[in-house]
Amino acid sequence: MQIRFDGVVVAVTGAGHGFGRAIAQGFAALGARVFATDVDAGELAETARGSTMQVAAFDLTAPGAAAGWIAAIEQAAGGPVGVLVCNAGGVRGQVARPIEEVPDGDWHAIFDINTHAAFALARAVAPGMKRAKAGRIVTISSGAGLKPSKTGIQAYCSAKHALVGLTRQLSREFGPFGVTVNSVAPGFVLSNPATLRQYESYGAAGQAALLEGIALRRLGLPEDIAQAVMFLASPYAGWITGQVLPVDGGN
Repeated sequence: MQIRFDGVVVAVTGAGHGFGRAIAQGFAALGARVFATDVDAGELAETARGSTMQVAAFDLTAPGAAAGWIAAIEQAAGGPVGVLVCNAGGVRGQVARPIEEVPDGDWHAIFDINTHAAFALARAVAPGMKRAKAGRIVTISSGAGLKPSKTGIQAYCSAKHALVGLTRQLSREFGPFGVTVNSVAPGFVLSNPATLRQYESYGAAGQAALLEGIALRRLGLPEDIAQAVMFLASPYAGWITGQVLPVDGGN
């Protein structure tokens, strides 16, 4: 099986590091015309180094930011986005606390980037994809969108469950237009400082127990997630929609 994306316009969020970097670079290596964004300009520049990727650093949660970025891509590309990957997310530097200690602002901050941004992006690409009667939307949810989160962060677990719901609902709306909407749910991957801190907090015994619970007996790599995304974006997944693909090594 050989997958190529020659000339396909691909938009990837959260591309500064981890999953997003691997996804953006993976599509670019397979011929796609990649547009990538992240809040960190330095990391984003590193992602794009040595490629023709077009990058824009900004806060995706700012009002109108998602719509403005998609409009700029469509203008530059001369047509609609072919593949949208909603990867931006995470815990926004938060740690597990009892619910009575969680302020409203912290709850909303996690929903803003994990769920609301994906909604705004999907809304922005919808007219172009529907007119073209073609397209792929892939969200990056989490095992935390299917069960309680190992982070212990209430908002993160709730936002990822909401993202799964959004994915499934959008698949019904976009389906008649030939557009698929699916989600990849990563298992434990050391993809950013937050997951590294979480892993280190387990200690040697906890780390061993984590690996023991994974059938393949290894942690995931960002490339494992990128490959799943590219499969769902490819013609080989043309009759798959509304699905959540756990990529977790058998956890």
